[in-house]
Amino acid sequence: MISVLFAVLTALSNGAASVLQRRAALNVPAGEAMRLSLIGHLLRQRVWLCGIGLVIVAAVCQAVALATGPIAVVQPIFVIELPATLLLAGVVMRARVPRTVWYGVAAVTAGLALGMAAAAPVGGRDSVPGADWIPALVVTGLFEAALIVAALGTGGNARAALLGLAAACGYALTAALMKDAMAKLDEGGVTALLSAWQLYATAAAGVGALFLLQNALHSGTLVAVQPMLTLGDALISVTYGVTLFGEHLRTGWWLLPQLAGVALIAVGCVVLARSPLATGSPAPAPRVR
Repeated sequence: MISVLFAVLTALSNGAASVLQRRAALNVPAGEAMRLSLIGHLLRQRVWLCGIGLVIVAAVCQAVALATGPIAVVQPIFVIELPATLLLAGVVMRARVPRTVWYGVAAVTAGLALGMAAAAPVGGRDSVPGADWIPALVVTGLFEAALIVAALGTGGNARAALLGLAAACGYALTAALMKDAMAKLDEGGVTALLSAWQLYATAAAGVGALFLLQNALHSGTLVAVQPMLTLGDALISVTYGVTLFGEHLRTGWWLLPQLAGVALIAVGCVVLARSPLATGSPAPAPRVR
């Protein structure tokens, strides 16, 4: 229950952070895409700094969640970040939340509950043998490189979606590294944590994912980014949980309700994607100075 609670708090914090970061990204010149100067522009905006503050809160909550529960339980809960983001966007834009958004929220929530109940992730180890990280990092690096190259070859929402998925992969890797680092803390205390390469790899992966996310938000609409970010993070994290941490999911006929849950989440995402809050139909928020 502790891991679930902190996972929910993480999702809510990340959703609020995405709204604030997206609002800040709208004020950055188009020519700053995929440049380090993009971060310089964002640092001068208080709304972006507030978003980063929420990212830090989310990181602390995520660390607690991962330290107390399997990664295959914690990360999929972040699917609720998408509906939370749109609901918070409605508050920020002072727009009425359409009934269809509530339908989408209900579908995503029901799909998550069904999928998690059917999969019932259990077991697994708290730490990963060092050698097992080598193939995982190589495959992740190749996947990230392919997504970034494909994103650079396109533009608009297509680029935003690809970079959103790349950011999702980075955040999933960050979670896996963070869980392994927290295991070092349990085993040997603060000294073991500070001497673990996983701690510094967590920071590097997190910064890289944050950079990709800022560029994704700058390249297209929130709806192009957020579904790829939340769903990609959940699915890739489950893969890390099974392959690296030896966590187990139900198989056999249990795959049917799991697929039904995924389908519900997908339908909910489509409904949310068509809402005015996602497409940006409401009047834009005033520019932040």
